[in-house]
Amino acid sequence: MKKSLWIIASVALVIVLGTYLIANTAGQKKTERADAPDIRKLVEDISTGRETPQSASISATTLTVTDAGNQKTSYDLPEDEFFLSIAPYVDQTHPCEIHSLTGCQGEMANEPFRVTLHDSEGNTLMKDEVLKSGANGFMDLWVPRDRTYSVRIVHGGKVAETQLSTYKTDQTCITTMQLI
Repeated sequence: MKKSLWIIASVALVIVLGTYLIANTAGQKKTERADAPDIRKLVEDISTGRETPQSASISATTLTVTDAGNQKTSYDLPEDEFFLSIAPYVDQTHPCEIHSLTGCQGEMANEPFRVTLHDSEGNTLMKDEVLKSGANGFMDLWVPRDRTYSVRIVHGGKVAETQLSTYKTDQTCITTMQLI
C-alpha cells in the first residue's frame, strides 16, 4: 500500500513539474549558439547597416543577434581577439559597457580621428593612424585579448587619452573619451 502511494505521489510530482516548466517557457524564444563563418565580417556588416537584425550586442566574449522573429543567436568571439568600439565625444555621451551594434549612438558621426594605440609592453599597434567613425559615431577595433592598452585620440586639435584592457570582464563600449 505504501509503495503504491509513493509511486502515485512521484508520478503526480513529475506531472506538476512538467506542467510548470512548459507553462513558464511558453512564448519565450530560445537563444541558439552558432558558429559564424567570419565573425569579424558579421560584426562589420551589422555596424555599417549591411545586415539589419532587430538588435545586436557584443560583449567581451559573445555576439548576440536578435532577428525580426525575436530569435536570438549567440556567436563566440575569437579566443585571441577582443572587440572595442570607441565613441570619442566633446559634449555628449552615454554610459555603456556592452556595445549595441544596432542602438549605441555617439556624438561624432563620420569624423576622422588620429589614433595611437600602445600595449603595456611598449608595442605600438597604431601610430597616428587615421580612423573614421561610422554613422553611429563609433570606431570599431579588433585587438589582442588579455592586454592593457594606452589609447590616444586626436581630432581638431583636441585630445583624449585613456587606458583600456581586454580581459573577459572588460567592457566593449568605450564612451568615456572626452576630447579636450
